[in-house]
Amino acid sequence: MRLSGLARWAAILSLGLVLGLLTAPAEAQEQSLPGGFSADQAQGIERIVRDYLLANPEVLVEALTEYQQRQKLAEEQSRQQAIGQRHSELTQDPATPVLGNPEGDVVMVEFFDYRCPYCKTVAGMVKDEVASDGNVRLLMKEFPILGPQSVQAARAALAAAKQDKYEVFHFALMTQPGDMSDVHIETVAGQVGLDIPRMRRDMKSNEIEDALARNAVLAETIGIRGTPAFIIGKTLVPGAIDAETLRQIIAEERARSS
Repeated sequence: MRLSGLARWAAILSLGLVLGLLTAPAEAQEQSLPGGFSADQAQGIERIVRDYLLANPEVLVEALTEYQQRQKLAEEQSRQQAIGQRHSELTQDPATPVLGNPEGDVVMVEFFDYRCPYCKTVAGMVKDEVASDGNVRLLMKEFPILGPQSVQAARAALAAAKQDKYEVFHFALMTQPGDMSDVHIETVAGQVGLDIPRMRRDMKSNEIEDALARNAVLAETIGIRGTPAFIIGKTLVPGAIDAETLRQIIAEERARSS
């Protein structure tokens, strides 16, 4: 027989109680039962819940879906709070290269890795959209998480910034085929006119090492676990993004700020 609506939700709410009883040590069950129920009452509730869930397994799916939605909302709220608390580190770190319009009314932060295929896929699109918009301040957070070659490429890019060649070197690394070996990095550096001996020296600087460490801590605090990841205003967009979605989020952020 199908339970009434009230009984249905009572059964669902009792599920936690029953699971607690089932997983608690036997000694604890004997000493104290949750909610003041006797052992016989608890067993009765367990039977009701078990029978109901066997007859209506979709309730478990419903409960799981609700739980996942609540978890997602809580995580998003936590990320937004972290982004707000870390706003100055995201947007005012002098070691972070700035592309686009330095005075742009929308700030976009990108965390990326030179060996990440998805970062390479969206690099040209991001460049084109930022140039087309004309009023986006794009902050480039080197986030090398795919091994030693990624770290070397990130160091080289920040060293290129010291020669005012970050942008051309960045997009050359992103668009030209090849691994991120020292040979490839220096070949690209030569192609864009970098002073390679100076680049090598700067790559070993504590300043660059500290900048990469700050980016790693910042990413962990905000909850960024992969690349690419974009922060537009207070909106975190994990993973690759298409041009239309990027334009839409920028427009929404601009409207919110106006």
